[in-house]
Amino acid sequence: MKAKTTRLFFIDAIRAWAILMMLQGHFIDGLLDPIFRDSDNMVFSTWLYFRGITAPVFFTVSGFIFTYLLLRAPQLGKENPRVRKGIRRGFQLLLIGYLLRMNLLGMLQGEVYDAFYLVDVLHCIGLSLLSIIGIYVFSSKRPSYVFPSLLLMTTLLLFVFEPIYKQWSFDFLPYAIANYFTKVNGSVFTIIPWLGYASIGAFVSVLFNRFKTYKHLYPAAIGIFLAVGASLIFLSSPAFVNLFKWTGILLFKQIELNNYLFIRLGDVFVVFALFMLAQAALKHKTILKIGSNTLSIYVIHFIILYGSFTGLGLYRFFDHSLSPVVAIPGAIAFMVVCTGLALQYDKREQEIKTTLQSALLKGISHVVEIWKTLVPIFREVFRKGRNFIFKLVRPQRS
Repeated sequence: MKAKTTRLFFIDAIRAWAILMMLQGHFIDGLLDPIFRDSDNMVFSTWLYFRGITAPVFFTVSGFIFTYLLLRAPQLGKENPRVRKGIRRGFQLLLIGYLLRMNLLGMLQGEVYDAFYLVDVLHCIGLSLLSIIGIYVFSSKRPSYVFPSLLLMTTLLLFVFEPIYKQWSFDFLPYAIANYFTKVNGSVFTIIPWLGYASIGAFVSVLFNRFKTYKHLYPAAIGIFLAVGASLIFLSSPAFVNLFKWTGILLFKQIELNNYLFIRLGDVFVVFALFMLAQAALKHKTILKIGSNTLSIYVIHFIILYGSFTGLGLYRFFDHSLSPVVAIPGAIAFMVVCTGLALQYDKREQEIKTTLQSALLKGISHVVEIWKTLVPIFREVFRKGRNFIFKLVRPQRS
């Protein structure tokens, strides 16, 4: 039991790091003046590289922890209670993703802005969880190797064929659906290829579950993660060049020209290894709480930074206008505020939910009472109006 707790803490520590990286990344990327975005500057280029690691880590960890909980249940297939919870969670993330892009002022004017239909990280993680569930249920009555094999195959297919499908416009699909597959309309993330990171996270989780009783699991995992990660970072591009030379298949050359998917996957494995090495030093209840409240932190940061519902966020007032002297401490303050609010919400979640439910019930009760009062008035007005119309259209007797 102790080993399981440690393993989950290691994952939550990565989630905490990833969400904090995302907060400062979104803040600086959205508010820093373009004049300071110099790729030749070592500080900015280092920040830019590490910012690029955040999303792959987040997707991979999401697939890992979800599959870990899925496999921990003794029931198999549709009987597994985590299947139903996962489906509910997947659709919840989709709903929240759309709600955060809703503009109430526009809706009051009868207009739904195009930004509402754009796809972001929550949409893709929600669909990724649903996809993992689908693969799990399909594999549940088949040999044990089918589930991890399909997960690994999903990642490889999405990553290898990315140069081909990224050119497709998907204009044959409705606008809202096409946004899940192409960035042409402004979507930040798309289900392809990002599902590939969630599925590889699920694949690694299956391996952890299979070898959980192995005495030297962590030392072996750290060594494998470092070796695979370094190979993907430094050797994957030359490998694709050689494959192109040997086979003449143009696809391998296209992958090498923009080999971000496999290199970022290497970064993810290195991050996993480093956090496993440092987990003893990172074992703190605040880190654990941050890691377990990533959804609340994400929602709060989206509202404050991008102005969900009202459009009145920091981005509207300081869009690409801050200097590093202001942006850097601002990003730190932004991380503190968002995580602080999320942890306070976590402490008082039940109280807040009870208050909201009570307010909602009172609101419904008032609406019902007002409706009961207005119904007789409407009936009387309708009766008089009907009689008046009948008098106008009824033929006069001579």
